[in-house]
Amino acid sequence: MDIALRYLSSRARTVREVENYLDERQFDEVTVQETVDRLIELGLLDDARYATEFVQSRLRTKPISRASLSRQLAEHFVPRDLADGALAFVVPEKERENCVSVLRKYWRQLDKLPSEERNERVRLRAVSRGFLYSDIALGMEQILNEEVSDTDG
Repeated sequence: MDIALRYLSSRARTVREVENYLDERQFDEVTVQETVDRLIELGLLDDARYATEFVQSRLRTKPISRASLSRQLAEHFVPRDLADGALAFVVPEKERENCVSVLRKYWRQLDKLPSEERNERVRLRAVSRGFLYSDIALGMEQILNEEVSDTDG
C-alpha cells in the first residue's frame, strides 16, 4: 500500500496504471488486487473521475482534438466507456472552437513569416493536435477573414 500511495502522490493514475506498477515490482496478484480495491474504496483511484479531469485539464491547457484525447486516455488504460463519457462534452462545435483557438495562437506567434509559409505552418500545428482538415480549413478561413476585416477597418 505504501508503494502504491507514493506512486499516486505525484499525480492521479488509473486503476490499470497502478496494477501495472505493482506488477512490475513483483507483488503477487492477490496483494495487487487488495491494494487496488482499498485505493478505490478510499476514493484514491477512480477511472471515471480521472478521465473527466484529464480531458478538462488538457482542453484548458493545450487544446487538442477529441481523437487525440481519446488516444491519450487509451494510453493511460482508461476503459473505453469511461473515456467516451469524459469526451461526451467535446461536441463538434466545441471541437471547432478548440481548433480555431489553436489556429489563432499559432497565427499570432508566426506573424513574422511570409504569408504562405505562415499559413502552412499554422495548419501543420493544428494537424499535429489531431484536428480534422475540414475544421482546420474553416478555421483558417475565419482567421483570414478576420485579418482582412482588421486591415480594412
